[in-house]
Amino acid sequence: MNAAVPLHISDLTVAYHRKPVLWDVNIALPEGKLVGLVGPNGSGKSTLLKSVLGLVPRSSGRILVYGKPATRNRALVGYVPQRETVDWDFPVSALDVVVMGLYREIGWCVPVRRRQKEKALAALETVGLAEYAHRQISQLSGGQQQRVFLARALVQDARLYLMDEPFAGVDAATEQAIIALLLELRAAGRTVLVVHHDIQTVPTYFDHVVLLNMRVVAQGPTEDVFTEENLRRTYGGKLTLLSDAAEALARRGAQRG
Repeated sequence: MNAAVPLHISDLTVAYHRKPVLWDVNIALPEGKLVGLVGPNGSGKSTLLKSVLGLVPRSSGRILVYGKPATRNRALVGYVPQRETVDWDFPVSALDVVVMGLYREIGWCVPVRRRQKEKALAALETVGLAEYAHRQISQLSGGQQQRVFLARALVQDARLYLMDEPFAGVDAATEQAIIALLLELRAAGRTVLVVHHDIQTVPTYFDHVVLLNMRVVAQGPTEDVFTEENLRRTYGGKLTLLSDAAEALARRGAQRG
């Protein structure tokens, strides 16, 4: 398999209590692109990310990261989880959370060194939170909490980033900060796979799209894949979503014109 492909998933099936959540999924991501993973609630988007990370068992299939089994190249993958899956009352500071991204470098039960703390502080500086380094995460706003986990992913210096709804529940300033960060990652040649729900912003934010509803409906460059027909196949013709999609497509056409 081509070692230049950041993520290659073939014949992936995942089931919970014998009920399929993902079925025969095949995906190949291009390098150095921002990729939107789009589909209705319950379509398996978060499960797909967790499958790559080995957090859920798969019934069948193969997952390769840069040409090797994902378990062997886990160090190349950075992950930003959904905010609601995190215990925000856990007594740690923002700096502590970011340092956790360096556990492979630090090792378990080993004191954190000065250079590692400096690396974590630099990541917090990148997301605009250096002044909150020693504040407990429960005292941060939702947008600030999201930025802390972005900093944790950044400090890993990964080549492939998986982000599960990073824009959910954040304010406009945080959303713009996240977009700026994604653009920096792309400029550095990184690949970012983002679970995303706001289909109106898909044409603006992403170079590449994977439309998912248990199976892959379509994947490819946004301008080719993000069409009303494909969205209808993905969402089952839900009128509100299709209305939003039509508006987004019209806006994209005007921008291209």
